[in-house]
Amino acid sequence: MQNKKDLKERTKNFALRIIKMYSSLPKSREAELLGTQVLRSGTSVGAYYREASQGRSRAEFIAKMGDCLKELDETTYWFELLIEGGILSENKLSGLVQESKELTAIFVTIIKNTKSNAKKK
Repeated sequence: MQNKKDLKERTKNFALRIIKMYSSLPKSREAELLGTQVLRSGTSVGAYYREASQGRSRAEFIAKMGDCLKELDETTYWFELLIEGGILSENKLSGLVQESKELTAIFVTIIKNTKSNAKKK
């Protein structure tokens, strides 16, 4: 399982990779619109994770982790539109799509474990 420091770095690196991808988008209205959306949602993941890490209660932690999941799901949606809209190739986005899936799986596991541990106490 990832520790907090690792996930802080990983989510920040995810955001930095999205910024780099955004900078390389073609200069079209569609690319700008979708790019702005993915930039917003993709860079929010790390911010929400940091908020979750500072949660004052288990409920607050779980809620903020849920926000991370929502932002990842939205980011994946924008990736799909960039690919299916012919703006970027699937190959060009495959690493970001994979990282989004992996972060989603990690966050789902953390939420499940946190909820499970709460029931045991």
